Amino acid sequence: MTTPEADRTPEHSEGAAGAAPRPEERLERAVTAAEKALIDYEIAVETFRVEIENFSRLHEQRLGPLYARLEELDALIAEARAARTGDPEDLRLAQEARARLAPIPGVEDLLHGWMDGQGLFPESVAMLTDRSVQPPPRVRPGEEARRLYRELVRKAHPDLAQDEGERARRDEFISRVNAAYARGDEGALLALQEEWAAGPVQKRRATPADELYARLEWLAARKDLLSELAGKLEESAIASMLRLAPDDPDALLDDIAQRLTGEIAEREAELVALGQA
Repeated sequence: MTTPEADRTPEHSEGAAGAAPRPEERLERAVTAAEKALIDYEIAVETFRVEIENFSRLHEQRLGPLYARLEELDALIAEARAARTGDPEDLRLAQEARARLAPIPGVEDLLHGWMDGQGLFPESVAMLTDRSVQPPPRVRPGEEARRLYRELVRKAHPDLAQDEGERARRDEFISRVNAAYARGDEGALLALQEEWAAGPVQKRRATPADELYARLEWLAARKDLLSELAGKLEESAIASMLRLAPDDPDALLDDIAQRLTGEIAEREAELVALGQA
């Protein structure tokens, strides 16, 4: 006795060679490929953003005080020159140099010593966060953190959601993934990987052709936005510095710090000379 399955001829079997594909199949494959490509692109842009943010923090920590000292010396030199010459133009330049250093008037009094025109004092941040005053940490996500981050984003990306409830769940989860990656916290990323594996598995349901076309259009628009963001990151001053020494940015900061220290010594000597003139 034969079964209905046995009675099927090859040309009528599901997926048999020569069977006419569904009209949506090629479009579905295109959407799937576009989604994967977009996720890879988002990972690359986010990784670049984290690298720039971390280098910017280190740049401010290491070079900020040197730049501040140079600006203070420029103001002192301008004031000493104006006091010596009495020239109205020198007086104007001295006032402008000093004004550039002054905080926004009244901010510190208004906010009762918590912050000035430059933002919260480190002591204020420490009180609000229960942490000691310390420089920002240098974070460079390692290879394992990068691998975990890529896997989590590919699995949990909000754009793979099929309804608003699932998108909200993914949005919240990815925000925690991004925070852990920005800290370079491999342990937290491993915990998030386990959390996602234990969560509900979402099955992708078939979509009509018009929805697939709309999806492709949305993916293209999203890629354009990411390209714009990547372009802005590439044009930033910090990115330009990173391009100068991609393998050893710390050495670049050392070189700049040495140059600034030399300029400070020159300004200090000029200030002394003006005082003795």
